[in-house]
Amino acid sequence: MIKEIIKKTPIVRSVARAIMAMTVEQRRKNFDSGRYWESRYRKGENSGPGSYSRLAAYKAEFLNDFVKRHDIQSVIEFGCGDGAQLQLLKFPDYIGIDVSLTVLDQTIKMFAGDTSKRFMLLQDYDGSQADLSMSLDVIYHLVEDQVFEAHMRQLFEAAKSFVIIYSSNIDDRSVSAHVRNRKFTDWVATNTDAELVLHDANPYPFSVSDPDETSPADFFVFKVREATVATKASTTTVIRR
Repeated sequence: MIKEIIKKTPIVRSVARAIMAMTVEQRRKNFDSGRYWESRYRKGENSGPGSYSRLAAYKAEFLNDFVKRHDIQSVIEFGCGDGAQLQLLKFPDYIGIDVSLTVLDQTIKMFAGDTSKRFMLLQDYDGSQADLSMSLDVIYHLVEDQVFEAHMRQLFEAAKSFVIIYSSNIDDRSVSAHVRNRKFTDWVATNTDAELVLHDANPYPFSVSDPDETSPADFFVFKVREATVATKASTTTVIRR
């Protein structure tokens, strides 16, 4: 009954949204995205619907085609997650970085014996670079400004040629404590000289009626200019079990 009143009354609906937004901000004050994901993986949960089903298939087709067409020889991913998406990707050389030791233990076991793949904790990232640097379904989970800033800088500094981001690109803080949509292209325009060369719209745009098979994220491909990328050491701290 209350829900119906809210839906049918514009003023009440606006007030309800404002209260919800305030509640989210209060919960977000002490939120730690790294701790959230470590806790989530420890509970046995996965990286989310974006790494499975038709969304994962769409992302894999796009990325595999891009890597092949542009002769990409090395890839580094910030936020590699549980390895479900990675199982569909065909890269010559890959470094996966994540904030969660629990999930890295899982992916290391999953790809044991595959010498083309290496993994490391975010805190151990040493500035290694690759032809392509990626961030898939990560940015809108970085609710803390300083974490978002660090992620973006590492992402672009790690790229020799291209950066690919798969994310939403709107400003919206009201979704939940662990989701904050950002118009990240504004940050790119202000802080880098990278050129947006492709925006590929997701064929399954988000729908509240089907949240597990749809997504607000699109692909954004940036070409990195050599002058904007600092030379980094090529050594890598690799986690092995």
